[in-house]
Amino acid sequence: MPRIALKIDVDTYRGTREGALRLAQLLGRLGARASFLFSLGPDHTGRAIRRAFRPGFFGKVKRTSVLEHYGLKTLLYGVLLPGPHIGRRCAQQMREIGQAGFEVGVHTWDHVRWQDGVAGADEAWTRRELTRARDQFAEVFGHFPLLHGAAGWQMNAFVPQLQQELGFRYASDTRGSSPFLVQLEQGVCRVPQLPTTLPTLDELIGRADLDGADPVDHLLGLTNAAAGRDQVFTLHAELEGGAYLPAFERLLRAWRGSGFEITDLGTYVSGLDLARLPKARIGSGTVAGRSGTLAVQA
Repeated sequence: MPRIALKIDVDTYRGTREGALRLAQLLGRLGARASFLFSLGPDHTGRAIRRAFRPGFFGKVKRTSVLEHYGLKTLLYGVLLPGPHIGRRCAQQMREIGQAGFEVGVHTWDHVRWQDGVAGADEAWTRRELTRARDQFAEVFGHFPLLHGAAGWQMNAFVPQLQQELGFRYASDTRGSSPFLVQLEQGVCRVPQLPTTLPTLDELIGRADLDGADPVDHLLGLTNAAAGRDQVFTLHAELEGGAYLPAFERLLRAWRGSGFEITDLGTYVSGLDLARLPKARIGSGTVAGRSGTLAVQA
């Protein structure tokens, strides 16, 4: 049976307190698995305004109604309001999701700081951010994380080796077509990459080049045309756990009806023969519907 592994990025304080729990309830009702990746430090979402100068930023904001999805208060965190510490203030909500049987992992320490800063950061900065997130995760859950998924699909050359050193067993940091091992300058990283293979809902909504196609129908067309290939689909607690929840439920039910097993990244990687995975470098590329460049399977 072909599998679709769900990766849920939880970026914000509001997304942790509200959207992630809604998604866990929906998945529980449907008997579906998913991996929840948490931001564990301060919510500084308001500082993302610096992305206004990136190509395509304003188009994405207009298409996806950022104010509606994130709320005014979230958009002021780190600018006019102090950013709440997610790992400390939302520990109970995170533990509830883990206790419900869902896989949990690390998304980031400070989402905006990582997304906007990691590409040009040095090894010491990268180590500090990953270690902070790992240690806060352990404080919340009582054990170290096995899974990492980079905020905004942003990386640098130090991340794979640091993931290996800090005890992560597998990661989903990139966009690509299939699982792979990261080719380093010297040797190969033992932490397999499980790239996001499908476009996200927010990348599809309102795109002029799709001629008004319904995003759910478009995704179903992609998965049905892929001849039963396994896929990784990323969603966001702030979007699919909010206004997009009905669309996501329709997508889930349709995938199940088409014969897909809905699973998490841990179950997905356990079924792979890691020794036979191809080796690939991580490069920089663009994805339709998303501003800026992302880490991609080269």
